[in-house]
Amino acid sequence: MSEALKFHFDVDGTDFTSAGQASVQIKKNLRQLGIAPDIIRRVSIAMYEGEINMVIHAGGGEADVTVTEDCIEISLRDHGPGIKNIEQAMQEGFSTATDTIRTLGFGAGMGLPNMKRYTDDIQITSEIGKGTDIVMRVNLK
Repeated sequence: MSEALKFHFDVDGTDFTSAGQASVQIKKNLRQLGIAPDIIRRVSIAMYEGEINMVIHAGGGEADVTVTEDCIEISLRDHGPGIKNIEQAMQEGFSTATDTIRTLGFGAGMGLPNMKRYTDDIQITSEIGKGTDIVMRVNLK
């Protein structure tokens, strides 16, 4: 693969039933490219967790996936309230999800920790009142 392949997804923040559609589509795309199943699994889990977080906390956002010879990069952007304390948010079980979200089975506080667990690198930048950008990489080599 000499040129990077890019995929863009809009994440609808108003509908939990559509959350995860981007991760399902990227899984199909990566399978068609012949990417190893363990890599596809890691990318889809990280994507799904990011999508759910955008729906729960930010009213949606955008996801871009870039595939190169060396890695798969996942970029997530939202214009939500931002993350007040990234270090705290990275702790397993920490969540700011509402009780309503929790009764739906979401908001267990595993989104960001799982995103870190299933990628080789994660960079999070967030500004209160403006949103959050997350860039994750899964190495192919």
